[in-house]
Amino acid sequence: MTPRRFAQIVDAYGADPSRWPTGERAAACAFAQAYPDEARTRLEEAAALDACLSADIVEPASRSLQRRIVASAKPPGHRPARGARAARWWLPGAAIAGAGVAGLVAGALAMSFLIVGAGEGPGAVHEPSYMSTAFGFDTSSAEGSIE
Repeated sequence: MTPRRFAQIVDAYGADPSRWPTGERAAACAFAQAYPDEARTRLEEAAALDACLSADIVEPASRSLQRRIVASAKPPGHRPARGARAARWWLPGAAIAGAGVAGLVAGALAMSFLIVGAGEGPGAVHEPSYMSTAFGFDTSSAEGSIE
């Protein structure tokens, strides 16, 4: 036990050894016996603070104070609106439906860009099978000629 650790224990837990941590209680008591002058000043300061703290007594709240607190929690005659609670049940469902619609719109938009841009541009080598018909019509030309 170091003098610094002894001071930390006494400052945190007070002068009464029964309040000290059980794992360090024996070492702290041994330190107090080995260095009585150093421990005495620290313990006297802690005992004075313990006495001040134990002298403070908080009285329980009176019945009239309790009633005033409860009465001030709600305004007199306050009643929740009838439709206020019922109107909120649909909000989570609307949020999920909105997310679903946004996903559908985003997916449709992405697919439209993918299909329109599939056979165009300088890097396009061949048309995908869904861009032509089984009869050999060339859908990329405006005339629609038969090959």
